[in-house]
This record gives sequence, structure tokens and C-alpha cells, in this order.
Amino acid sequence: MSELPDRSANINFLREPLLRKLCELLDKSRAKTGWRRLGELVGSDRRFRVSSDEMEMCSLKVLDLEGSPSRTLLRLMGERGCTMGNLLDYLQTLGNSEALQCLKPSALQILIQPQSVALISGHNLRLSCSAVGKPPVQYQWFKTKEEVPNSVSQDLIINTVQQKDAGFYICRVNCEDAFEFSQWAQVDVLNVSSYGQGCHFQEGQLKVVIQPQSQQLHVGESLQLECGALGRPIPRYQWHRNKVPIPNATKRKHMIPHVMQDHHGKYCCEIISSSSRERVWTNEAVVVIDDFYALGASPNEFLLNSIPEQLYATDKVALLIGNLSYQNHPQLKAPMVDVYDLTNLLHQLNFKVVSLLDLTESEMRNAVEEFLLLLHKGVYGLLYYAGHGYENYGNSFMVPVDAPNPYRSANCLCVQSILKLMQEKETGLNVFLLDMCRKRNVHDESTPNIILRVTANIVFGYATCQDAEAFELSSSGFTNGVFVKFLKKRLLDDEKITVLLDRVAEDMGQFDATKGKQALEIRSSLSERRALTDPVLPADTADLAQTHSRLWAKAHELPESMCLDFDCGAQIKLGFAAEFSNVLVIYTNIVKKPEDMSFCQAQVTDFSQDLDVDPKEMNRETPEETGIYLLSSSLPQHCLYTRLSSLQKLKEELVFTVCLEGTFTSMDDDPVHWTKSINIGKPLIARLDLYRGVRKNSCLQTCLMPHSPSHSPCHSPGPEHRLHLHHRQHQTQDCNRLSLQQHYLEPYEHLQGAVGGFGDCYIGSIGQVYDSPAGPASSSDRLSIPIEATDDINELQTVFINSLQLQHQ
Repeated sequence: MSELPDRSANINFLREPLLRKLCELLDKSRAKTGWRRLGELVGSDRRFRVSSDEMEMCSLKVLDLEGSPSRTLLRLMGERGCTMGNLLDYLQTLGNSEALQCLKPSALQILIQPQSVALISGHNLRLSCSAVGKPPVQYQWFKTKEEVPNSVSQDLIINTVQQKDAGFYICRVNCEDAFEFSQWAQVDVLNVSSYGQGCHFQEGQLKVVIQPQSQQLHVGESLQLECGALGRPIPRYQWHRNKVPIPNATKRKHMIPHVMQDHHGKYCCEIISSSSRERVWTNEAVVVIDDFYALGASPNEFLLNSIPEQLYATDKVALLIGNLSYQNHPQLKAPMVDVYDLTNLLHQLNFKVVSLLDLTESEMRNAVEEFLLLLHKGVYGLLYYAGHGYENYGNSFMVPVDAPNPYRSANCLCVQSILKLMQEKETGLNVFLLDMCRKRNVHDESTPNIILRVTANIVFGYATCQDAEAFELSSSGFTNGVFVKFLKKRLLDDEKITVLLDRVAEDMGQFDATKGKQALEIRSSLSERRALTDPVLPADTADLAQTHSRLWAKAHELPESMCLDFDCGAQIKLGFAAEFSNVLVIYTNIVKKPEDMSFCQAQVTDFSQDLDVDPKEMNRETPEETGIYLLSSSLPQHCLYTRLSSLQKLKEELVFTVCLEGTFTSMDDDPVHWTKSINIGKPLIARLDLYRGVRKNSCLQTCLMPHSPSHSPCHSPGPEHRLHLHHRQHQTQDCNRLSLQQHYLEPYEHLQGAVGGFGDCYIGSIGQVYDSPAGPASSSDRLSIPIEATDDINELQTVFINSLQLQHQ
């Protein structure tokens, strides 16, 4: 273990906990050793010079609620190439010993933290804590403030746990003069004997074992509702009354000391897994207050009439696809960051999210089919796509990473065909957020015949207007595309989805870098005030919701962390994390090693060729070195990291080798190797076998019926159009990725076309985009969404198409 971090690493790679502590020290230090003095030193260094205006900007951060001048200064230094070595030299010059000590790793580090757990009375309890440091490392467990007798090992084991054992536990670890405390672990002991529940429980599975009971009370009496579920870590709870979440009702037991008449209603609890985001619902409990029977109606009839109207979803499901590593088209960067950010935000809105990167055509179609399996009546379905795309005759097409050049509709996925399949599921809300270009594809003459139902629950949010490009911000790091840059600031707002998108459009309209080049377009037939924040309440049968939860959880179960013991006496921890639904991170670290072993390192190797893992990006000392930029702050430190992408291509169970390399002081430093073969099954999305050929019921079936000439809603291209198409087929598609020159956008970031199309354009000297004089006719006169024929087809077409016009507030 080195005494100082890698001096060549950029300071922007500092992990969040360490960065936060360093900033707190610099913000609070006296003038001669604080952030202002650091800024003065940097200002005199030509390599990372900070201007007086930038120092003023740093000082203004104190006005923000959680602003930090030091954090802003360090970010500026990092963007200019400041390394850990440079920062340590500056701190040494300042004489800020506390900040220097902050950057030195502790001689004692806890690697495995105890996890909270909910278990049944009578089962065995096991909590684990493991640390590394100079031997001997000593352990002592506490329950609250009291020592647990005879608990001086890594594992705290209580056989036949009882109610008295419930509470909070913590472990103190000592090494010479240093000591550290683990995180707190809560133990919740459920007594289910009085409820007649079975006690069989499979590790990692969320299972409700205590259901709330219906009650009839008088005004002033106490209401106590209780539910309980098994889980490690302890699941989270949210009580609902009459389908509406109860504020601050997030405990296993919900109590009202003195009930009033307005407390009557139907109560149930949503239980969410803290690890897999699986969620289940309890049964409903009817609470009746006073003499409602005397009103001449049964409790259920009275409650049915008294429940306020509240829009809700029977479930929320989102499919997020980001295509960036194209085989025959320009590479993109923003989709990865966009999908990651939206995934985290949608999780906060209680969506079941499937997030996927870099899918081929068959993988995209199969992913959509799995997405459709999660939909049923009343579900809110959301599809977000970022990548190359185009729009012909009102139909939007998403381009897979293996699409040929040029591509046509047969190589792409039609969004309207997916909408048609979603409508068949009787969903409550269909939201499409398309972060792609909408230029006309002159190589594609097909006009898919997609007949949609007339429903009042469709919302399209296009990142750009018809026949225009969408852009991503170009920089040396990872940034959002223009659309998500503004969308993520509004996504959690409790507003009707069309109102939310309209405010995003207003925000985008104030962004000078894209004025006149990209504007959000909203099309909607939504007639109710439906919002992404609406509560989730399953359909009449909780079994259906639990079945769909299991289906989603199947593709999001991480392999369990494991400790591997080798014959030499070394112990290795093998851990796993998910960056996306098809991207797995594996990390290894040394838990313990023999005293006479001078060097010890564990690496993973021998992965399936299906994954095409680059050996140069495996077993790296920092997450960033292996391509893990977005998840790095939440991973444990002092490990070797490996990133496995494209898990959807995995045909067999994932088997790999853990290779331990060690040297002993008595063996002249000659390395010795030990190996173990590990099988973790099919992790995450690999379980769904998306690599297989297009399935029978995929969305491909809905877009293989081109209009005949006599029934097409639009005429075939004329001779001039055909001549133009022929001419373009022999040209390089320069408009796939437009780069606006930097001097035109100053002081804004560089812009690049995020999603290519086949629109004909000329690029002027400063990067403006002009439509070709001989380009194809505008498709605005064509039907945006065809609808199924009825006796009053003309009237219905007019009403429905008008309902999908641009939204204006």
C-alpha cells in the first residue's frame, strides 16, 4: 500500500467522499492556508492559471445553499490538467497539514461493511465486517452503545435470533493506534407466527410475510397498521391511503394515535428492495371509523364513493436505449451519459428501468419485445432513445449500431410500430422521448402502413423539430446532449408531462448555442393530467404486479459478492456492480494475506469471446482506466476494476478465472500463481437472450406492410425526386454529424450533430446548415400518425391529428 495516491492522476478523478472532505477543509481554513491562497498560487502558475474573474466566481459559491468555493477552484484546476502531484506540492507550499493528511490513505481500511437485514424470528443472524491493515487487526461488535459479549471476530453470529436482538449494530476495528468504525447495520426481526405465514425464504428475494389487517375503530382510538418483508438490505416502505402516498409514512408500522373520521379508507403499503429496486405491494386493509354501517352502505361501498379522484399508474416501466458505437456511421458520446442520468432520475419516480447501450437491430427488436412483456392495462410506458435516426412521412426510425450505410427502414426500428404494440396492452400513458435527428432519409422510399388506435394518452417529446438535427455538446469529457441537459432539470417536477416538456422547450430556447438550430417539439393526444410523478397502485390482483416485478428483476439481478480463499492463506473479495442493464463491473481486492507475503494481487481473466473484452482495459487500478466514468464514485477504493459491456451478446453462462499472484520474502520475489474458476451464471440482461434472432412477435411485424399505390396516403416520389435520390446514393453523407465551428459558438461549448440523418444540406463557412434547393419536399403535409379506419374516418382523422399538433401554452 503506497503512502500517497498516484501523483500523475488528474485531480478531477478524486473520489467524492475524499473530494468533499478536502473541500470542507480548504473552505474552513484560515486565509493563509485556505482556498483563496491556493488560488493565488495557481494564478501565478502558467500551466493552470486562474483569472481574477474566475476567483470571483469561486467566491460567489458561498451564496449557494451547498456551494463550495474550493470545489469550483479544484474543478477549474483539473480541467486545465492539474495532477495529484501538483496539488500536493501546492498544499505543501501552503503548509496546510490537515489537507495533506486528508489525501494520505489510512493505515486501516474497512473493505466489507455489515448490511442491514430483515429476517424471521428463529432464524440465524450473520453480520460481517472485514478490514485491512498491519496485523493484527482486531474487531469488537456493539449493539447501540453496548459491547456484544464474545463478538471479537469479523462475523457476528446470533443463532435463533429473537425480538430482543432487533436493533442497530456497529463494529469497531483496531490496528495498532488506529481504529475505524463500520457503518451501522439495522436488524429487524419479524414475528410471523401469529400471522400463520410460512418461513421459507430464498436469499435476495423480496417476500411479504406480514400483511396489514382491516380494522373498525371509533373516533379518538389508535390505528396501528403493520406489514413486513424479508430482505437484505432491509427494504423500504411507503404507505398509501386511497391510492395516494401518505407523507412521511415510510416505516414498517404506520400509527395514528387518535383517528378522526377523515382517516377512514383503504390502506396498503408499497415495499421496495434497496438493492435490486424490485417492488411488491401488500394487500389492502379497510379502515372504518365510527358508525359508517349506519349510513346504509357497506364499508366498501362507502369508501368507493368517498375516495377522491387520483390518477395513478398500475406500474411504471421505462426502456432506455443509447447507441453510440456505430460500425458504419459516426461515433457518438452523449447517449451513454444521457441514459445513465435518466436512469437514475426515473428510478426516483418509481419506474422499472431497463437501460441498454449499443444494440444491433435484432437486439433492439428483442429488447422492445421484453419491454412490451412488462406492460399491461394502466401501466405508464416510457421509451427514450438516443442515437442516429431519421423521420419519413411522420414515422420516426431508430438506427441500430450495425445498420449499413446507407440504411433504410428495413434496417431500423419504427417508433410508431412500437406505439401500436403498446396500445394493444391498454397502457395508461405512452411517452416517447426521441433524442435523434428527424431529417428526411432520401435513400428510403417506403411508407410503413401503421394503423394506430385513437387514444388520449400519447406524448411525443422530440429533441428537435421536423427535418432538423439534434446536437450533443462536444468536449474532452463526458457531457449530456442538449435535450437531456435541460430535461434532467425538470424530469422530477410534479407536472402534467406535456407541461413539463413545454418548460424544457422554454429552457432550451434560452440556450444561445442552439438557437435557430435545435428546438424541442411536443406532440400529444393527452386529455388527462397525467404526470410521471403519479403514484403506482397495482391492478385489482397484486399477483399480476408481482409477476411483472419478478420479470423485470430477472434482468437486473447482480451476482452476489463473494470471498475466495486460496491455499496460500490469502482471501480475495470479488464484487459486482451494474453501470447499465447490459454493463457489468467486476472489482477485486485483497481482504487478507499471509504475513510473509510481500506482494499480492488478484486479477480476472479468460472471459467469453462473446463479450470481446480488451485485455488492456481489464484489471485497472482506477475505474476510469477501464472506461467506468459514471459509476466510479460509488465503487469501493483500492481494487482492480474490469468493465464488461454488451452482456446481451453472452450466449452461455459467464465463466471466468480469478488469478492470484503473490510473492514471498523467502522466495527471492519470484511470483507464485493460484487460480480459481468462477461461474456467475447469466448476469443482468444476459438472462433474456437478446442475441437470438428476431422473435416471432417483435415490432418488425408491424412495419412490413407498405402502402399500395392506390391506398397510400401520400404520392410516390416524382421523377425529380428519384433523380435526386440516385445522385445522393453516390455521395458521402457529410450531414450525419455536423460540427459547428468553435468561434461561431463562443463562449459556449462546441456542438456536434448527435444523430445523423440523410437530409441534403450544404455547410457554410461558419457551420450553418442550409437545405438543399433540390432537396426532397417537406413531409409536413403527410399524416403524422395514421389511424384505423372507421365509418366516420374523415372526422376521426381530423380530430385525432389535430390533437397531436405542436403544444403551445
